Amino acid sequence: MKITEVKPLENYRLFLQFDNGESGVVDLSDLAGRGVLEAWNKDGAFKQVQITALGALEWPGEIDLCPDALYLRLTGKHLKEIFPALRETLTHA
Repeated sequence: MKITEVKPLENYRLFLQFDNGESGVVDLSDLAGRGVLEAWNKDGAFKQVQITALGALEWPGEIDLCPDALYLRLTGKHLKEIFPALRETLTHA
């Protein structure tokens, strides 16, 4: 899963487009100000988001977020739904 487009919005929200065509707005306000994400509270830092070559999101200061986790947050799906091999592993465990 890769992110192909990102647009920062107000209140720590992002519009995201994924390489499978799904898109929407993800709310990250619950993460803002926690740990290394305290950096988002500095002037305009959250809006400096960029997409890496691997399709993840990153901000200055080597802050990054996994595209898979963002996809799950956006869609409300579970890991087993997007990674069938994981479903097999969990079934046989």
